[in-house]
Amino acid sequence: MSMTGLHWDRILLTGAAGNIGRILRPRMKAYCETLRVSDIGLMEAAGPGEEVVHADLSDKAAVHALLEGVDVVLHFGGVSVERPFEEVLPANIVGSYNLYEAARKQGVRRIVYASSSHVTGYYTQGEVITPQHPVRPDGYYGLSKVFGEGLAQFYFDRYGIETVSLRIGSCWPEPADRRMLASWLSYDDLERLIIAGLSAPVVGHSIIYGMSDNERVWWDNRSASHLGYRAKDSSESFRAAVEERHSQVDPSRPEIRFQGGGFVLIGPFGDEL
Repeated sequence: MSMTGLHWDRILLTGAAGNIGRILRPRMKAYCETLRVSDIGLMEAAGPGEEVVHADLSDKAAVHALLEGVDVVLHFGGVSVERPFEEVLPANIVGSYNLYEAARKQGVRRIVYASSSHVTGYYTQGEVITPQHPVRPDGYYGLSKVFGEGLAQFYFDRYGIETVSLRIGSCWPEPADRRMLASWLSYDDLERLIIAGLSAPVVGHSIIYGMSDNERVWWDNRSASHLGYRAKDSSESFRAAVEERHSQVDPSRPEIRFQGGGFVLIGPFGDEL
């Protein structure tokens, strides 16, 4: 891994056209000589110190070329919402496999993987869980992230490629509802979390929930304290406004009961068959 302090020669950001990718692109440029960004969607033209590559994650040859000369990878590419399995498969499952295989062949030793809190979305909002709790995905999207975490563990155990899997909660400008008072991750804290994942001396395969320093929590990150992540923002300043907008809640409703929120209501897909 070629770096000086908190500065790398070349960082790859996949999913650069996505909601989070667009936030990360200008922020990550500050940490490298060259930022390579990739997506199949429309991206802005390359600025100084940037390389823009249109690559389909399901295209093995394209992904292999994408990782050439890369020091570290921020893997945020793929389908980011609940969709039928056939739509999740190419980018999230085949694509993640292609990326790890390319990392192995190109000698990339550190990946920060955008997993999701939806890998444990069927725990209730009254529970506090750790990264060591069994997975309970709330849909096909969550299942694909379980697969990605499995890839990360396998490629560390067999090939020594280190990964920090970020089980991202709700990365929005501010919490939009009561659920996000617990799951909110500010953009600044996301940046802090990513840099901690890239710069910690030894991570193996570490899993950490992506959340800010919220007062009400569902997730216990103490097992990932070696990463050195310290959240500085909190959803608490938004609580009064959120509770005023959403004053009536029915705790028996699945989206209120489970940590996955509305994801537990989506689908089923393909019943017409």
